[in-house]
Amino acid sequence: LAKAVVDAKSLDALVGCLREFEPSVKEAACWALGYIARHTAPLAQAVVDAGAVPLLVLCLQEPELSLKRIAASTMGEICKHSPELAQVVVDQSGVPFVAQLVTHHDSKLKRQVCQCLSQIAKHTVDLAEVVVETEIFTQTKLFSCLKDTDPVVRRNAATCIREVVKHAPELAKLVVNNMGHAAVIDYINKAKGASRLPGIMTLGYIAAFSPTLATILITAQGIRPLKDALINEPEDHIKAASAWSLGQIGRHSPDHAQALAVADVFRRLVEVFENENSSTDLKSKSQRALKSVLQKCTHYKSMEPLLLTAPPKILKYIVGQFAKILSTNPKARKSFVQSKGLQKIQELKLSGNNDLLQYIDVINKKFPQEIVDYYSPNYAEKLLQKIETNDDDDDDVKG
Repeated sequence: LAKAVVDAKSLDALVGCLREFEPSVKEAACWALGYIARHTAPLAQAVVDAGAVPLLVLCLQEPELSLKRIAASTMGEICKHSPELAQVVVDQSGVPFVAQLVTHHDSKLKRQVCQCLSQIAKHTVDLAEVVVETEIFTQTKLFSCLKDTDPVVRRNAATCIREVVKHAPELAKLVVNNMGHAAVIDYINKAKGASRLPGIMTLGYIAAFSPTLATILITAQGIRPLKDALINEPEDHIKAASAWSLGQIGRHSPDHAQALAVADVFRRLVEVFENENSSTDLKSKSQRALKSVLQKCTHYKSMEPLLLTAPPKILKYIVGQFAKILSTNPKARKSFVQSKGLQKIQELKLSGNNDLLQYIDVINKKFPQEIVDYYSPNYAEKLLQKIETNDDDDDDVKG
């Protein structure tokens, strides 16, 4: 239907209405253009080719509140399709006029403004930098929207931050240096349901870029809301995003992995992985998070309980890491025996799992043979056989 409107040569008339003096006519024209542009990139391109963008930028500067709202909305509908269409808005100097409305008192306008900036920033690092250059991050204008009374404003602001930080470490650092990470963590703590998702992914993107940024998130108590979402959110895609973000935080070093271990994140990830109702994507992201973090973890106390309960696909990462830890840590070897880890290892050896056997052999070589034998499942039978053999020898001597 939108294509039929375009084919009917109506765009020139609609764009002409944007030049009218009457605000209600401009507003109606913006609505129509937005509904056309929202569907596909070719339709949005037709709106651009008709010369709508510079006039939409002028509409943003009009005093009528409703006109500002729909102009920002229509620009967002154009920008969302491709970097080229977003660049048209940039070339018409539209971004500064959109960005200055972030601090406006009207929540419905701020919804559209944050959404429009998100649609521009999401495409490329260059477009994200254009948004950043408006100083809505350095002056914390956008971060204040995370505390807005309107939940849609809060969510759209979080989405805009996510679309900026995902592109480059420099952009992530800019947000962190202006305490944006703390605002996002506070936002996730207070939000529920799908509104949490952009904040959760923002933390994952920030943490992915460097150990330093991940450490800053840990210090700011960023693990807690991610763990809460992993446990309590009913939607699997939100749980999966939380698992991914936790993996990005913990994968850098033993210190990062220990932060997750102390927070009891490993057990929660295993529970999600084992849950038969979990989606394939959630299981996959939980497994990848566990793999990347366990391979860095040296906090053996947190891994010992997992050794007794984890499923085979996760066990190989745990056993493999113990093979590394026990080679250099005498205290860990003692704890491993006391926690029944060595006994569990001998039981696993009988399972015939080839992925585990090489690690089990490495672990067993770190203990005296008599201790390994003692914790082997068939140790009692061997002792009985020795007793029987001794009895037979005694009978032979008496005979």
